[in-house]
Amino acid sequence: MNLILWRHADAQPLPDSLTGRQSADLARELTPRGQKQASRAAAWLRQRLPEGTVVLTSPAQRAIQTAQALTDNYRVVRAIAPGASALDVLKAAGWPEGPGSVLVVGHQPALGRLASLLLAGQESDWSVKKGGIWWLASRQREDDGQIVLRAVISPDLL
Repeated sequence: MNLILWRHADAQPLPDSLTGRQSADLARELTPRGQKQASRAAAWLRQRLPEGTVVLTSPAQRAIQTAQALTDNYRVVRAIAPGASALDVLKAAGWPEGPGSVLVVGHQPALGRLASLLLAGQESDWSVKKGGIWWLASRQREDDGQIVLRAVISPDLL
């Protein structure tokens, strides 16, 4: 199974007066810079994603807009909203037995913690840059399950 973690692109800041209001946080949109990041990342992904990749996105507007740069065929999953845990994201994606390829458009710190859990065996606060992509794959080798890091792409490299 391929598990592609894509952090939403650069978004408008949440005004101090609205801090703590979940509805205001969910409504934040991409900045013009974020739109460019999402577009460049989507172009990179389009060339590489296997056919039939399932795209899951957080209900946050900034994540939906990031996913829309790639496709109109995505599913909004509340379980990967801001504040989700690494395990919430894993469960939503069906890792490691899920469909062939799942792309999750989500948030920090869950995506970084998920990457560290899968690659290092414990949750740590790893950073996934806004608009960044981490591509992991599971495979079997001689009755041993392995996790392969296929790519880490920073938006400034696209």
